[in-house]
Amino acid sequence: MEGLIIPEQDIINAVCVYISRKKQVTPEEVEVELMHDDDYGFSAEAFVDGRKQVLITANLIEALRLWLDEFLNEDPYAGIKLLLDDEQGIIAEINQ
Repeated sequence: MEGLIIPEQDIINAVCVYISRKKQVTPEEVEVELMHDDDYGFSAEAFVDGRKQVLITANLIEALRLWLDEFLNEDPYAGIKLLLDDEQGIIAEINQ
């Protein structure tokens, strides 16, 4: 699994699933916007029923671990690094 890249849309999907389980709604009811700030790093805003929740990098990693385990059948404790790519947006690099 060395060098697996998770594209931005899959990161968004992972966060939707993560939030849907915490809020007991379907993933389709969750809207997510990924963000990057030079000072604060990676974060996201998730919207459910008109309410906003801010997620920090640790929450994004937790969502990606869930995605790796349940949807990609990969080791959820592999190294995960979020990257800002000029062409692809926010991506995750998975290393073991």
